Amino acid sequence: MFVLAHLSDTHLDDTPESAARTVAVMDHLNALPGPVDAILITGDIADNGREDEYRLAAKLFASPLPVLVCPGNHDVRDAYRKGLLGIAEGGTAPINSRHDVAGAVFLLGDSSIPGADEGRLDETTMAWLDGQLATVAAETPVFIAFHHPPVELHHPAPDSIRLLDAEPLAALIAAHPQVKAVLTGHAHTAAVSTFAGRPLLVAPGVISTLRMPWEGPGPLATRDQPPGVAFHVHDDTGRLTTHYRVVV
Repeated sequence: MFVLAHLSDTHLDDTPESAARTVAVMDHLNALPGPVDAILITGDIADNGREDEYRLAAKLFASPLPVLVCPGNHDVRDAYRKGLLGIAEGGTAPINSRHDVAGAVFLLGDSSIPGADEGRLDETTMAWLDGQLATVAAETPVFIAFHHPPVELHHPAPDSIRLLDAEPLAALIAAHPQVKAVLTGHAHTAAVSTFAGRPLLVAPGVISTLRMPWEGPGPLATRDQPPGVAFHVHDDTGRLTTHYRVVV
């Protein structure tokens, strides 16, 4: 069995609030007595994509646990590489990474489109995913993570800038039964759906919480609610269970 803590959308900037909400979540996770195996952060790390915001993120994300991070639409690849990953030469190619943790494989794709809010897994990233999946044994659980949800979540704001051209990803997942779930962020709301016949699990927002249309008039997102985190539990039977929590 393993437990993955999943958060998203820290939107770190110059304001004390973004850092304080991120610190609250990380302090909570780092102090847990139970067996959390890794922390996944699915994008929109920085609000403005500046290198100093990523240097702050690198400090705030410090943990004795493995911390797995991918970019979102607010992130800028060159600054992300320099400030968060410590790659001095930077670069603008997609930021894709594989992590083998607790007997599972986590494939983190870059769904950002430079200069745009919607998402896409480009040909480079799709080829990378295909190649990585080909190396994973059939009995090894795989989790694919990126920022933009590939399906409608029934709110016009995230739905208008979700993942585009998701059909090739669906076909790739359908061909690989070891993929247990797709993990995303972007929507600033805890959500559960399906994609390609697998669970689609969306992390709540750290910086704010989306108001759904049926919740009445008000701001698009609110900071009146505390930041949230998801705990994904994959047990020895192969069952995946998710618990959503707020951090107060």
